[in-house]
Amino acid sequence: MKNRLEHKSGRCWVAATIGVAALLLPCLTSAKEITVKGSLQTAIAQADAGDVLALQDQVYIGPLIIDKSITLQGQTGSVIQGNGVGSVITVRATDVTLKNLTITGSGLSLENQDSGIFLDNTATGALVERNEVINNLIGVYVSGAKNSLVRHNHIAGRKDLRMNERGNGVQIWNAPGTVIEKNLIEYGRDGIFVTTSSKNTFTGNRMQNLRFAIHYMYTNRSEVSDNISVGNQIGYALMSSNKLVVRNNLSQQDRDRGFLLNYVNRLEMSENTVRGGSEKCIFIYNSHRNNINRNRLSDCLIGLHFTAGSQKNKISENAFINNQTQVKYVGTRWLEWSVKGVGNYWSDHVAFDLDKNGIADAIYRPNDLTDQVIWKYPSARLLMNSPAVQVLKYAQGQFPALHPGGVVDSAPLMQEPKGLSRK
Repeated sequence: MKNRLEHKSGRCWVAATIGVAALLLPCLTSAKEITVKGSLQTAIAQADAGDVLALQDQVYIGPLIIDKSITLQGQTGSVIQGNGVGSVITVRATDVTLKNLTITGSGLSLENQDSGIFLDNTATGALVERNEVINNLIGVYVSGAKNSLVRHNHIAGRKDLRMNERGNGVQIWNAPGTVIEKNLIEYGRDGIFVTTSSKNTFTGNRMQNLRFAIHYMYTNRSEVSDNISVGNQIGYALMSSNKLVVRNNLSQQDRDRGFLLNYVNRLEMSENTVRGGSEKCIFIYNSHRNNINRNRLSDCLIGLHFTAGSQKNKISENAFINNQTQVKYVGTRWLEWSVKGVGNYWSDHVAFDLDKNGIADAIYRPNDLTDQVIWKYPSARLLMNSPAVQVLKYAQGQFPALHPGGVVDSAPLMQEPKGLSRK
């Protein structure tokens, strides 16, 4: 005999299997829908597991502790108001749902992790959906609550605080299986900050007016896809993490970096777009064995800055368009940026394709010796138009052996790769 619990239409059933026959039998205690007009904490205390607490168009006073598997279902005007101390809602039970609520009024202690919603490590399987989580220090903190789902929420931090005094929109610690999906996150420190976790998925979120849109630390085997970062200091700061999939994200008008890869290894990064306003579309520091292909990088001061001994990276089928400097690499090694005879598209590469195979007949070197001198000694820029510098540039073009090392694309594309994401 094998028993398991199921939820069907708000009621609890036991599926009993005997041999090949299966019967559905109602539990002794059926789930109830309870309209809450008075104290919400009292209603929680009196509820049974599986109950739905239906909140009215009114303000309910927090803070609240939820220690049983129930649903808080709000409507327009259902507000849970904290008292400015600690977290507004703390969840300490599995399979809790918080839906259609306005949650506000947390404390201001970063040390104590004051949050609008705090999911304790016992809150496995939590669902946080379609809420307004506003004017809290941290919006939603997933603290060890595995397999939680945070989706379709509007999370807005404290605009009255300086950036470094704010908490994060969504913060995750050691919560494998957590999904953060289709939220609007703004006015926090970082939009989504995750540390020491794995198997997380961040998808379809829009993040704006933040320090970093998404910030990864010590998090592996996870996915970042279909997100939009607009007007932040850095779009996607990926640090000290391995085996990430980063696909089809947009960084628009992020000021310093579109993507930052710092000690990131075995990354699959494709179909991403960085456009307009960034100092560097992508900055790669001490990151190895990454596959970076089919990304569109445009209108940055530097398209891709590559440094600190990063090795065995595959960079191909990307489009470098109208960047003031397409690539910045200061080093003596030669780096080949084509894979199996397919390189990248460079908007400033003037070349012919006599055999009409889509590959330019001349290789592309984005940097020369004068570029490296200027990077090391910025004051030398005053000499750029001098006859001596022009002669050096000409000589390097005629005699490649004069190059000190650097990036080479032996198979540059004549056109932007077809189907490249433009968002």
